[in-house]
Amino acid sequence: MRTTRVLLRSSILVTLLVLLSPVSAQELNPARSGSALGQQGAPRIQGQNPNGMHIFVRAGLKTHPPGLHDYPQFLADWSKILTQHGAVVDGSLHAPSAAELEHTDVLVIYKGDSGFMTDSEKAALEGFIKRGGGIVSLHDALCGPDPTYFATLVGGAKKHGEVNYTLGADILYTIVDKSNPIMEGLSGVTIFDEAFFTMTWAKDPAIHVLATVVIPGTPSAGTHKGEVVPQIWAYEHTLPGGEPARAFVWMQGHTYANFSNPEIQGMLLRGIAWAAKRPVNELVDYTARGRDGYEN
Repeated sequence: MRTTRVLLRSSILVTLLVLLSPVSAQELNPARSGSALGQQGAPRIQGQNPNGMHIFVRAGLKTHPPGLHDYPQFLADWSKILTQHGAVVDGSLHAPSAAELEHTDVLVIYKGDSGFMTDSEKAALEGFIKRGGGIVSLHDALCGPDPTYFATLVGGAKKHGEVNYTLGADILYTIVDKSNPIMEGLSGVTIFDEAFFTMTWAKDPAIHVLATVVIPGTPSAGTHKGEVVPQIWAYEHTLPGGEPARAFVWMQGHTYANFSNPEIQGMLLRGIAWAAKRPVNELVDYTARGRDGYEN
């Protein structure tokens, strides 16, 4: 009888230890978990297309008054938008490292003065481009201390500290290449934003101009009023020792609300896909499928 009581108490104690132990279900039942779970990694994000292009969004801290240059909001909004359009998205408020760019197809930059880079940041970016990685530069991302250098990466750049901007004005695009699929549906669009002039351009190869703007007569434009300056372009180039790479540039984005304009948003999605060397409508045409409308 005494032996039976001891065995019963021991059984209860073992049961309590198991229930209270932090041991996971996989450890208790290794046959259930096995190596398959380790191969699968973390659970898939609902709605994410695991086979989509890999996009890294490089943003920055907020710099301007409300409604302008909202870099952190772009990171939040477009990580969702791009995921919904079939991309695999990562991003940060800092310059991406070489490791972060290792499996990236296209780097989208919406951060003022991104031309200011440390040696390690420059090396990571050049290594990415030499592997054929694409860049999408938005608004003043192409501003920095050495526009000649940055122009070799995206086709054009502007000097930090110079008055080379209109500030807010009506921006009416003249579509130069109407047959280019990136520009589909953008004809006749006018937005309130900012245009840039006094640019440094890459010459060999030169940019492929998609749209120009006649510089409006604002106080900061001064004598540049009436100049015709490219504001949207595509750029194909090869860094020494590297593979062919692409860049797409939209120089507006001063007014953050313009990112929600359907025509602008479609253009950006097509430009991102083009820079990633994917079908130009891959993001625009993506439709999630499966249970609850999501990709399984």
